Amino acid sequence: IRKKLTSGNGGFRTVPLWNKTVATLTLMALGSSAPEIILAIIDIIKKRFYFGTLGPACIVGSASFNLLVIIAACICVIPSDEVRVIANLPAFYITAVFSMVAYLWMAFVILGTSPDVIDLWEALVTLVLFPV
Repeated sequence: IRKKLTSGNGGFRTVPLWNKTVATLTLMALGSSAPEIILAIIDIIKKRFYFGTLGPACIVGSASFNLLVIIAACICVIPSDEVRVIANLPAFYITAVFSMVAYLWMAFVILGTSPDVIDLWEALVTLVLFPV
């Protein structure tokens, strides 16, 4: 975005429009989750909006794989005599907290309020929370 300078020379300067961390995390989330979301949508449409197991199983399986196997592989490939440090700790903390909140929300919706049934309000709250 271009802004006019407040000094008297009348020049312009370019300032960032997006926070780089937020933009990176958003693109990573959309890019890695798009196949599962599309599969879940196709599954629910093919079943005429009745519950199907393919979509949720794919999403939970993919998330579990990402959480467990990919992190384990990243840990295993580091040589034992080296130490690595997370460069962007705030982004790591944000990702970790929101991942746990998403898993807890999913467990609450599926097991807590109305077992094996997703009510409209639950779907709407999930949809509203998705961009957060």
